Amino acid sequence: MNPLPGLCLLLLLVMASPAEALRCNGRLVGTGDHALQVRERCGEPYWIDQYSDWLILGESGPQEQRVERRVEVWYYNFGSNRFLQRLVFRDDRLQHEEHLGYGFDRAQQRCKLDALPRGLSNGEIIARCGQPRSRNERYADLLERDGQGNARLRVLRREEWIYDPGSSRDYRLLLLIDGRLSEIERLDR
Repeated sequence: MNPLPGLCLLLLLVMASPAEALRCNGRLVGTGDHALQVRERCGEPYWIDQYSDWLILGESGPQEQRVERRVEVWYYNFGSNRFLQRLVFRDDRLQHEEHLGYGFDRAQQRCKLDALPRGLSNGEIIARCGQPRSRNERYADLLERDGQGNARLRVLRREEWIYDPGSSRDYRLLLLIDGRLSEIERLDR
């Protein structure tokens, strides 16, 4: 019996699964998976960001339909030897996986708030610095039209997170727009 065909088939199977795919407990997680499947394979994420956007079909026509699309962004921290994972779900189905920087063995007690780079996601901030002492959210609508009677209503989120760096130092206010760090300000005690 010639082992070459079996070896070729095995090689094809190994090559078929993406090298960058998330693997939890020996099982692959991929686009299209249900949130339940991902949770069973990978466990509970350490941070979940939730928001909605709306599709508007037939805008300004005789009938207009608005369809809500629920979006959840899950963050996993598998420790300092693996990358943080950002998984985007739309209507309970995995749409996108993103590998972030290396994870942390635990939330940093004294993270360097002033050195956080702009554009950092809220899940990465939580992994580095832990929960803020205070959070405040405000919302605004952005309507994007396609010129063919359809639109997308997107909720813009403005969040203010306040951290206490300890001792007598000033508080830090982190301004996040749509879950991404935009500005850092100092607040008097």
